[in-house]
Amino acid sequence: MTSNASLSLENSQIDPNVASNLPPAHTVTTTRHGTSYWVTTNTTRITLTLPDTTTKSYFLKTLTKNLGKNILYGEYASMQEIHRVVPDFVPRPIAWGTYKNDSETHFFLCEYRDMILSRDEMPDLGLFTRRLAALHQGSQSRSRSSEGKFGFHVPTYSGYLAQYTGWEDSWEVFFSKSLRVALDLEIKAKGYDAEFDVLVPAIFEKVIPRLLQPLESEGRSVKPALVHGDLWYGNSGTDKVSGECLVFDACCFYAHHEYEFGQWMPACNRFGEEYRAAYRKFVKPSPPEEDYHGRLDLYKLRFNTHVSALFTDDASLRKQMINDMKDLVSRYG
Repeated sequence: MTSNASLSLENSQIDPNVASNLPPAHTVTTTRHGTSYWVTTNTTRITLTLPDTTTKSYFLKTLTKNLGKNILYGEYASMQEIHRVVPDFVPRPIAWGTYKNDSETHFFLCEYRDMILSRDEMPDLGLFTRRLAALHQGSQSRSRSSEGKFGFHVPTYSGYLAQYTGWEDSWEVFFSKSLRVALDLEIKAKGYDAEFDVLVPAIFEKVIPRLLQPLESEGRSVKPALVHGDLWYGNSGTDKVSGECLVFDACCFYAHHEYEFGQWMPACNRFGEEYRAAYRKFVKPSPPEEDYHGRLDLYKLRFNTHVSALFTDDASLRKQMINDMKDLVSRYG
């Protein structure tokens, strides 16, 4: 016999493949929740009244077609990996898959956390950076990367564009391939610029070896750390009930932990130097420390290149990327 609680889910507008991951409920309500830069993304809050009369909420994100399926799979795997290392740093991921009633619609389901978003109030300096340091260091000691390599076990997407996530033994090799993929996407989006004839070879042949080889020479090494991958302030918040700092919309891979802060270098990101300084109380810069700022500027180039590829009509992003290259070449090329 089917219970009334099960019937309420069956009779709701929730697809059966989503409903199968939810507990029995007497009543179900769904409301649109949040916004996205990408218009094809739909986000919904599902609120269940359980048989004991308590309520529980879930967050549902849907995308369409094969690209949407791959994006959501990467996000689910990323959130799973963060949750495995630091459980309270992300809303608990529950499931991903394809709608039973529409094979072109795909979903990602996680617990709903009522948050103060960082666009309204930035996370606490100490709490946020302590939690981020715990992610980086905890993943180094409990790594599921492929035998200590850099990369990730599934493709992950920043926005709607895939990042390089192949397994590599060397951080310098991984980063070079990652930047090359981002640059190819940017050129495909905005066309070739004659300045690349000089700047691109200098970046790959001079700047990257100058800044990244010392990390892995003279007895030094880089231990792969799990990074969020797109940690701008819009992907963070504070739980209104617990006060815990949270992150979401992850596109992870195992990297040099300082890579995370390339995203924090552009002026538009409100994770400024005060957050980097707070983080350094928990984790010191990698040796050689005198290259720390140069490495962050190199990592910033990778982020700015990918962002320029994403926003195809914004010519200022191409200009910023070229200025990043010129600055690095003038200092290290």
